Amino acid sequence: MLTLTLALLGLSIGLVANAFPTQQSGNGKNWVVIVAGSNGWHNYRHQAGACHAYQIVHKNGIPDKQIVVMMYDDLATNKTNPTPGVVINRPNGTDVYKGVPKDYTGDAVTPDNFLAVLKGDSASTKQGSGKVLKSGPNDHVFVYITANGAPGLLAFPNDELVFYIDACDSGLMMTKLPDDINVYATTATNSYACYYDEKRKTYLGDWYSVNWMENSDVEDLSKETLMRQFKIVQSHIMQFGNETLANMKVKAFQGNANARPAPPMTLQPVVEPGLIPSADVPMAILTRTSTAEAYLYQLKEIEQLTQKMRKVVQCVTGDNHENPKILSVKMDLMQNQCYKDAVSRYKKHCLTWFSTEHEYYLRDLYMLFNLCVSRYGTNCILMTIEKVCLVEETGCGVCKKEGSE
Repeated sequence: MLTLTLALLGLSIGLVANAFPTQQSGNGKNWVVIVAGSNGWHNYRHQAGACHAYQIVHKNGIPDKQIVVMMYDDLATNKTNPTPGVVINRPNGTDVYKGVPKDYTGDAVTPDNFLAVLKGDSASTKQGSGKVLKSGPNDHVFVYITANGAPGLLAFPNDELVFYIDACDSGLMMTKLPDDINVYATTATNSYACYYDEKRKTYLGDWYSVNWMENSDVEDLSKETLMRQFKIVQSHIMQFGNETLANMKVKAFQGNANARPAPPMTLQPVVEPGLIPSADVPMAILTRTSTAEAYLYQLKEIEQLTQKMRKVVQCVTGDNHENPKILSVKMDLMQNQCYKDAVSRYKKHCLTWFSTEHEYYLRDLYMLFNLCVSRYGTNCILMTIEKVCLVEETGCGVCKKEGSE
């Protein structure tokens, strides 16, 4: 039975849990789930963050048998890697890859495996080590996820995980988390990449993630509280759930209470982190590394995809007074199954020609989210997506709202 969880979600998310808000009972254990929900060299920062998170909990005494790591594992041996076998998370940083458990890699990094891990259901895992949470009523659980995302959605390498939570953006997915359960979560509402590396030609970290991890590197975790770390890290992040748990020490979740404290590190400050919105990372890298022709080609591809999404909205709404709102406002109620089906249909029919490794399609998914929230008929939305993406019709029918005649 999982009872006390800290989650660092982010675009980075984190969870914590225990039966009582105590530092740790004498027979309690610490469990950790670390997930990097992307692949590809342009997403280097996610797996680098996951590896760094592992090094923190490992050096603070949590044994590997109580740590589950999910990451695609395509960085260390990548042909683009100028330092084979080495992954870093900050400029001139130390290797964070060595020793990281490879519980779920490659095609085993899936939403289904992630949920099976959280539920402790080893029988439902596919591929991978089969390692899952085996937490009990006196245990603490720390969950860290870093990935690309969209409203209500976290992207995995080949799939998405849609959260059935009333919230508008991926950084706000914990908005309705009750405060009377022993779960505390912090999320990044806006995600920024940082630490562009000229040698590796990619971004090494995500700003929210490197802030909490570098704080854990340099502080005594037996004295640092979750609240103090939250305030130090705070940069477009929010906290949800049982905030009384924030008074607990960081070591209660990122370390073993009975282990000798890891000596704090000394890190040289990075004067200019070079922050850039995560959605802009692919084009920023392309700008630095490719020809003007390649850049313009990719830009045209992105514009074409956005126009298709806008056409879907126009066809569903009939270009009525709601159209501007659906195109620009991120709403905060969710018709979950509608949104999940719409995303699936959009990926299947609208991305057949698009370079999906750049993940720009995630930027526009809020429009599908808004159509579902506005209660347009699900079947009509799905049919419209197919027509726009497959038939390229100039005219299209208008969808009726649920409950309308």
